[in-house]
Amino acid sequence: MVMMAITVMGLSMTMAARQWKTMVQRELEADLLAKGIEIQTALALYSAHVKAGRVMPGEVYPQTLAELTRSPKPFLRKVYLDPVGRGEWQLLRAPTGGIMGVRSASRDRPIKQGDFPLAVRHFQGKPTHFDWVFQYPNPSMAAVPGSILPSALGQPALLNPPVRPVENGPSDDSPVEESMDAPADNVDSADFPSAPSTDTLSEPPETPVLPSEPAS
Repeated sequence: MVMMAITVMGLSMTMAARQWKTMVQRELEADLLAKGIEIQTALALYSAHVKAGRVMPGEVYPQTLAELTRSPKPFLRKVYLDPVGRGEWQLLRAPTGGIMGVRSASRDRPIKQGDFPLAVRHFQGKPTHFDWVFQYPNPSMAAVPGSILPSALGQPALLNPPVRPVENGPSDDSPVEESMDAPADNVDSADFPSAPSTDTLSEPPETPVLPSEPAS
């Protein structure tokens, strides 16, 4: 009995440890996605800011992640560490120079395999955390035409909404509503007697005085 109790306790502790490890990994993966997408968005905003008002081919990237946090216009709140790899990010360099993306150093298999945010939906089915590359631009952005914000929200804006023409009058098929308020110009004053004034209503009617009969 004692050995059986010890065995059951050991199995219970093993199952609890596995569940705890799974829960912790899910939280770390969610943190990895949040921080990675924030860096990816900061890279896009940095490039758009530098290119504003200029004719420049391609994108412009910072040389370090710290450049994204500098005033007077920071694009990133702080330089985050890799939540899953527990260290520095692995940087993805652009052919023209600069950092165009980051990735985790972890080669573990992620628990999350689907239902990714639209900004990184190309992570579907990736075998390791190392394959989650947060970069700008990326395949998820290229799959949806238009700007970054509509594609990220999944609700592209309707640029030219249809405008229905205003008809001059009701058609033959549509019901005609008759207004209960007739125009003042079409109402004849003779058809409606004027209401008595307030002075007339406030005074009581006079009682007629009858002549007295002669006494017989």
